[in-house]
Amino acid sequence: MSQSQKTYKLASDLEICKILNGMWQVAGDHGKIDPESAISEMISYHDSGFTTWDMADIYGPAEEYIGEFRRRIAKKRGEDELDKMQALTKFVPNPGPMTRSIVEHSIDNSIRKMNVKAIDLVQFHWWDYSDTSYLDALHHLFKLQDEKKIRHVGLTNFDTERIEIMVENGFKLTSNQVQYSIIDQRPEIKMVPFCQKHDIKLLSYGTLLGGFLSENYREKPEPTRSQLYTASLQKYKNMIDAWGGWALFQELLAVLYDIAKKHDSSIANVAAKYILDKPAVAGVIIGVRLGIAEHKSDNARVFSLNLDKEDNEKIRQVTSRSKDLFSSIGDCGDEYR
Repeated sequence: MSQSQKTYKLASDLEICKILNGMWQVAGDHGKIDPESAISEMISYHDSGFTTWDMADIYGPAEEYIGEFRRRIAKKRGEDELDKMQALTKFVPNPGPMTRSIVEHSIDNSIRKMNVKAIDLVQFHWWDYSDTSYLDALHHLFKLQDEKKIRHVGLTNFDTERIEIMVENGFKLTSNQVQYSIIDQRPEIKMVPFCQKHDIKLLSYGTLLGGFLSENYREKPEPTRSQLYTASLQKYKNMIDAWGGWALFQELLAVLYDIAKKHDSSIANVAAKYILDKPAVAGVIIGVRLGIAEHKSDNARVFSLNLDKEDNEKIRQVTSRSKDLFSSIGDCGDEYR
């Protein structure tokens, strides 16, 4: 398989795996993680070609795990091996005045924990749009890019309106990380056209709905709240309810199952590829529950899967009967505000 099917050039000097390893799962609420088995699992992901890690300064020990993983890889295989991996983190400050020292202190902290000279991509998140200090924070992030502490600056969960303000202020953004899945296609209303126009790429999460888009839930009764044993399942069950409910979701799973069988793949593969095929999408983030569950060999099949017109039409026939999430929730990231 050609490398181009597996990787995406996010910038001239930053190539990422199209399936990123999401580390929200190590932040808690997804089962207890043993650091030792987590790090050996990370080495195994790396060796399977899943070399891009997505984390945040608020994801518990995620940045420390990357740091330790990098130390071990360098010790075993030499510093050159570190060039084969990409570590993206998020800067998620509490709203309030954004001075140079606040921003730099946080970035320095991430650099130290992650054991990197410079962070490949810092994805900035802001909780409160009524506080426009987010523009000050961006200004400082770009200064830190000039000083080579950050290679690229992106965003997480910003809406189109705010990104437009940033672009008008002259900020050259690499990416925005948003929720994007077969059931949540809100990015297509405003975000995708804007990003295409301004060469901003999308990194999508929630693409597998925390595991709901899999064979595990096909032809199953609606789970009760107590059966939703991770924070992801609780979050995405709410999305399914808002989108159209369990019965319609079962229809979707039935269609995805047929498409998966036709292509000798899985429901999760079809769900991931459907979003990877969308304009402006550079990669999909699939959560890794390190040392608890792994889906490397299944995820690897996404790269060679080709969905045809008929597949996409079958999916559209179900999704066209769902509720309009853009009108009920709003633009990308509005569910956090």
